[in-house]
This record gives sequence, structure tokens and C-alpha cells, in this order.
Amino acid sequence: MGLNSILKIFLPKDRVFFDLFETVAGNVALIALKLKEMVSETDFDKRATILVQIEDLEHVNDDLTHRIFTELGRNFITPFDREDIHYLASALDDIADYVYASAKKINFYRVNPNDIGIKKLAEMIEQGALHVSKAVIELRNMKNMRQITEALVKINSMENQADDIFDMSIERLFATEPDAKEVIKKREIYQVMEIATDKCEDAGNVIESIIIKYA
Repeated sequence: MGLNSILKIFLPKDRVFFDLFETVAGNVALIALKLKEMVSETDFDKRATILVQIEDLEHVNDDLTHRIFTELGRNFITPFDREDIHYLASALDDIADYVYASAKKINFYRVNPNDIGIKKLAEMIEQGALHVSKAVIELRNMKNMRQITEALVKINSMENQADDIFDMSIERLFATEPDAKEVIKKREIYQVMEIATDKCEDAGNVIESIIIKYA
């Protein structure tokens, strides 16, 4: 009997960590989708309503992440390394945090989100979070390695595209925006949104590390 087969005998029957990770990843994808909706909304009041929804989802995500850490302290046997569980939970939480931060800056600065850079970065964040969620779901059984690998490739491609969008947006901003205040506001928004795409890639890197060890 191989080591993996022996380990499976001792895995928790309820797979609590997989349930929690799938819930968190789905929640993160929903937060990113709400950001995409927000940047498509030109009415400030409606935009503020979407921000409240994002905030509520972010708080839910914090609670779920805290529960993962609680379960980590409670369970002696885990489905994969304790460090990897901690890294993945933290990486998913970081995505939610930076998406929420992006939404707050858009609302606080009262910028018109109908900006090509903001809209394109929101699309990249939504795509990245969606593919992270798809990869996390496949961790439960690790049978569909092709689907996990494809998701990870798409996350990496998204982050590269986001870098290009960020660079072009900054270049366009300085070349076309005469108002210095608007330059400062939009640059900050671009920066935090680009970091959100980096956090998607970080989560993908953790997932890749896990499948290399256990697949």
C-alpha cells in the first residue's frame, strides 16, 4: 500500500477543510463579481449599495477564514500540510481584502468607474478569482489534474495581462488627465486593483505547490 493510500485512511471523514475552502473560494469569486458590477454602475448611490454588499461578503470571508484557522488548531490530521492550509487560507483572504479595498477607493474618491483601465482590471480580477475557485474545488479529490492545471495557467495569464493593463493605464493617465487630483486618485485605484490580481496569482502558486506534493 502506497503512502498516499495510507494517509487517506486517516483523513477526516467530514473533509471540513475542503468544505470551508470551497465556500471561501466561492465567496471570493462573488466579491470579485460584485466589483465588476460596481465599475459598470455609473450611479453613485447604486454603486454605494454594491459596496455595502461587498463589505458584507468580505466580513463573511473573514469569519470563514477564522474558522479555518480554528479547525487547524483543533484537528491533528489534515488533508494536506498545515502550513499549506494556512498559506491557502491567507492567500484567499488577501484576494478578498484587496478587492474590497479597490471598491472602497472607487467609492471614496467618487471617480467615474467608467474608465477603461478600471473596467479592464475589474475584469481581470473577476476572471482570476473565478479560476482560483475552480482550482480550489478540484483539490478535494485531485483527480482532474488537467482542469486544475488549466485554471492555474489562466490565473498566470490573467496576472500578466493585468500587468500590461496597469502599465498602459498609468501611461494613458499621465498623458491625458490634466487634473492632478484625478491622477492621484486613479493611480491609487489602479495600484490596489493590480495588487488584487497579484493575490490571485499568489493563491494559484499555493495551489500549485499543494498539487505537486500530493497529486
